[in-house]
Amino acid sequence: MMTTRKLLGTVALVTAAALTACGAPATETANKAADAKLRMTVWTSNEAQLKLLNSIADAYKAEHPKVASITFESLPFADYNTTLTTQIAGGNAPDLAWMGDISKDLIAADALVGLTEPLKATEGWKYDDLVDSAAKEFSKDGTLYAYPFSNSPFALYVNTDLLAKAGQKIDPAKLTWDQVAAAGAAVNAKTGKAGFVVRDFDYKSWNTLATVWTGWGAQAWSADGKTCTFASPEMQQAFTFLHDAAFKTKAMPGPGVTADFFAGDAAFTVAQVSRSALLTGSFKFGLYPLPAGPKGKYSVIGQAGVGVLASSKQRDQAVDFLSYLSNPENAAKLAQFFPPPRKSLLTGAQLAANNKVLNAAQLQAAVVDQLPNAVTLPNHTSPAEIAQKGKTALDALWTASADIPAVLNSVCTAIQPVLAK
Repeated sequence: MMTTRKLLGTVALVTAAALTACGAPATETANKAADAKLRMTVWTSNEAQLKLLNSIADAYKAEHPKVASITFESLPFADYNTTLTTQIAGGNAPDLAWMGDISKDLIAADALVGLTEPLKATEGWKYDDLVDSAAKEFSKDGTLYAYPFSNSPFALYVNTDLLAKAGQKIDPAKLTWDQVAAAGAAVNAKTGKAGFVVRDFDYKSWNTLATVWTGWGAQAWSADGKTCTFASPEMQQAFTFLHDAAFKTKAMPGPGVTADFFAGDAAFTVAQVSRSALLTGSFKFGLYPLPAGPKGKYSVIGQAGVGVLASSKQRDQAVDFLSYLSNPENAAKLAQFFPPPRKSLLTGAQLAANNKVLNAAQLQAAVVDQLPNAVTLPNHTSPAEIAQKGKTALDALWTASADIPAVLNSVCTAIQPVLAK
């Protein structure tokens, strides 16, 4: 099977061929396609989120009779990057796509259409309303290549019913990871349910653990992305905390144990606000900023953008739909699941206006107040290669007798050659 790195090499060639064949830039052929059929890949399968996306698409089609259909193709999150790049390299690229850590590679491969000028030219879009820091991750040389539709700090969800059953109480104003671990261990001991869970980690997606290790002042690599820092003292301390939670105190489920907070199986989970759509009202819950670590309070953000593939045969229509999907009115609708990058919408009250689960106070504290100083999840070119090499090395950590410093050193040995490219 081709690696993502090799696939992106093919993507660059496919993109160049598509641009040459197209002949004219997108802006010169706007809306000329008859009966356009747009396809957009997403990694959500949540019914409420898809219902909202389809309602926006239906409204767009009503105003654009030449657009026959807009399809949202749900791809499994775990395989999303590989599936998307395989589609592009195989000549079956979607017209639009959600993207996270693959964005840097797609931009480097010239696989995305520049959005700055068409969005600025769209009446009522209000480009100056974009938060600069939100756009940074999806920009290069002053051009935006993906609209950062979701800018969601990770937060701590709390099952207060489970805590009560275990006789545990927390003080949200003074919450630390040590307190979460202690309460989680007590819940496990008294109820058999899990303590705390880092959503989507599952001993595979190690980058999600940045939601914990940042509290120890640790980072995966240097600011310029060229040097691995997994072996730092801060990272060793953070992974010692996680290892103890999994194997000593049982505050966190160990390898092979599945616990879904939203099904009532765990006392705490670290997840983004968009996950609130999974809450069914079967238990009482709280939502708070991430617990403080030894280095104090901190915030970690996960971003997702949506871009138009340069290889699309309907680039102009796709760009036009994206401008509609992301205009102020629709950004406000999407905000119930995905914190927007618009200054005018970033208040607790605004975010709560369309949110059926979380209130203004929760959203203000867990989202709006956390954005200014948030750091992003680890993101680098060749993310699939780094993720796989890092996971293979970290697998040795998840045994009771693991040599934590030695394992973290092996992570750097594995990923340093990729970082240095």
